[in-house]
Amino acid sequence: MRDVSLDIQAGMFGLLGANGAGKTTLMKIAATLLEPDSGTAEIDGIDLIRDKHAGRRLLGYLPQEFGVYPSLTAEQTLDYLARLKGVVDKRERKKLVEVLLDRVNLADARKQKLGTYSGGMRQRFGIAQTLIGQPKLIIVDEPTAGLDPEERVRFHNLLSEIAGDEAVVILSTHIVADVSNLCGQMAIIRKGEILASCSPYEATNKLKGKIWETSVLREEVNALKAKLQVISSHMHEGRVRLRVYALERPNELFELATPTLEDYYFTVSREL
Repeated sequence: MRDVSLDIQAGMFGLLGANGAGKTTLMKIAATLLEPDSGTAEIDGIDLIRDKHAGRRLLGYLPQEFGVYPSLTAEQTLDYLARLKGVVDKRERKKLVEVLLDRVNLADARKQKLGTYSGGMRQRFGIAQTLIGQPKLIIVDEPTAGLDPEERVRFHNLLSEIAGDEAVVILSTHIVADVSNLCGQMAIIRKGEILASCSPYEATNKLKGKIWETSVLREEVNALKAKLQVISSHMHEGRVRLRVYALERPNELFELATPTLEDYYFTVSREL
């Protein structure tokens, strides 16, 4: 990490960056799993670095990879985890488990062994366990990687419901669409450094009138890339669709395009 400074308010916050950008390292520091060389991390006045025990009471963490007891059911596992979280009353735990499983749409699969869960079911179960203790800081690291489109939408809806007025939900991802669809605020990280911090709306608004698009033959691409600041290129019906950053129309081949968060991500990360 290099001089990372973020002030995150309640709601959904997106931490966007490529694989290896430093997202997981930063999330592990916030989750009290890594000790930084210097600096502070606080929530509600509690120092997450110096007072890890108090910080963990406010924390729910869903890492990219997490283990489960495959021979236990969702019901049994949540009951066990709730006991570890300090919920000692058996009736209270039973009610809590019912509420959590219903919230993540796993009530019908509560007696199913976790080892038989699909990827999407397992991720939803992961969210259920992060909600034990009503945390004020919820960290989810690459939660939709590997999910099919239907499960991805279901997971998006679940995260949106969780991000209420009091909880901070940090979504760490390399998928631009996840941040665009879910987050009111975001930051872009590269090589351990925060390159930008704003809302998705502010990000795309900065590019109005500066994004241009055209479709050309493949053999024309290299010449255009040599002269212009190309953001992205995609094959489409045998031709290459180019998106370019420019303060004015490059030439008659180009038409003004509506900026997207992906355009902003590429312009910032490539320092165009």
